[in-house]
Amino acid sequence: MNREEVKDSVLLGDSLEIMRRIDDCIYDLIFLDPPYYLQMTPKRLKRWNNRSVPQTVREYWDAFPSFEAYDSFISSVLKEAKRLMSDTSTIWAIGTYHNIFRIGKIMQDMGFWILNDVVWIKTNPMPNWLGVRFTNSTETLIWATKGKEQKNYTYNRNLAKEFGLGKTANNVWVMKTSRGNERVRDENRKSVHPAQKPLELMKRIILSSTKEGDLILDPFAGVGTTGVAASMLGRNFTLIEKDPVYYRAMLSRFSRFGIRYTEKI
Repeated sequence: MNREEVKDSVLLGDSLEIMRRIDDCIYDLIFLDPPYYLQMTPKRLKRWNNRSVPQTVREYWDAFPSFEAYDSFISSVLKEAKRLMSDTSTIWAIGTYHNIFRIGKIMQDMGFWILNDVVWIKTNPMPNWLGVRFTNSTETLIWATKGKEQKNYTYNRNLAKEFGLGKTANNVWVMKTSRGNERVRDENRKSVHPAQKPLELMKRIILSSTKEGDLILDPFAGVGTTGVAASMLGRNFTLIEKDPVYYRAMLSRFSRFGIRYTEKI
């Protein structure tokens, strides 16, 4: 598939299989929000005389048999991502302490050049009710080019200065997680995706590192926040999602926002 064929398109299916069908060097930005590999087990907690299981990511897509299997998966995704990046593009990857260090090492081993890490401080994190460790109130983003020699990438410094703390464009972003009306919910008012990213986060990434008319790839699109932000900001998108529930929720969300898209097979 060429650049015109994937512009403002949504695809249901396996990310790797679909990425392999796309032409080389056509994307101006790639955003990776891969599985965390949290390795979580359900634990019933007693809070205020009530017993409950805290909401977290325990979905089938987050399960891997080993670190080796996870690393192999991430390596395959990054290999395809690098092939799809133009000579002026950048890539963002987001994760928690469970996976982001593994992703960073793999990126460096593959020749990506890390420009920055950005720390997202959540103002409304999920508390650590067990009381055995600090509350995990941050996620880390890695921003990189295809290689050290790549200098001609987009960085909108004046826009980026608005996002950090202080007068300079620093790498600490403070914002809420997706809650309230922003959260995509099903007919029973239950959150559709356990790891939906806030729209403001995606807007900052896109404004900082793309130009109007650029083409953005999100191979783990979830409920389509990257597409919503891209459309609002005059950018184009390719979104890949393998879960039919998330995919249908994404299309419904786009309809509510009046976002134009094409479904690809």
